[in-house]
Amino acid sequence: MRHVASEQPAGTGNQTGTHGWDEELVPDARGRTRRPESDCPVETALAAVAGRWTTLVLRELMGGPRGFTELRTLLPELSAKVLSERLTALREKGLVTAERLPGFPVRTRYDLTEAGRSLRPLLVTLYATGAELQRLTPAPALSPREPRLGRLGP
Repeated sequence: MRHVASEQPAGTGNQTGTHGWDEELVPDARGRTRRPESDCPVETALAAVAGRWTTLVLRELMGGPRGFTELRTLLPELSAKVLSERLTALREKGLVTAERLPGFPVRTRYDLTEAGRSLRPLLVTLYATGAELQRLTPAPALSPREPRLGRLGP
């Protein structure tokens, strides 16, 4: 990754200077904020995958449409309540559709929308980045619920 230095001349005050944006990290004005903004593409992507279990539900739906029971079988430690909450949140974000199937008992099939499928490269990159962080920052064994960040923490 290349570093872009500030375009501001040395010795000038920082109130009126301009910022030299790394065009790869910040290709347009939506990301040139001083605080998290809802229209920032990075914030949008992070919000899409936020929440415990969300990435795993998305991962399972990347394989194609699934029923609620099938998702529970694929993620046996995920409670029905939390799965229902995640699916509802993903539907509200426009990432998942729910189709009621005919018959009794009532069954619902969940599938990713085009927007949901667009998250695939993000999930692949998050996995690769996490594996690289684990390699570069060895940490003592933690419980499965704790993130392993090694020396990245305070």
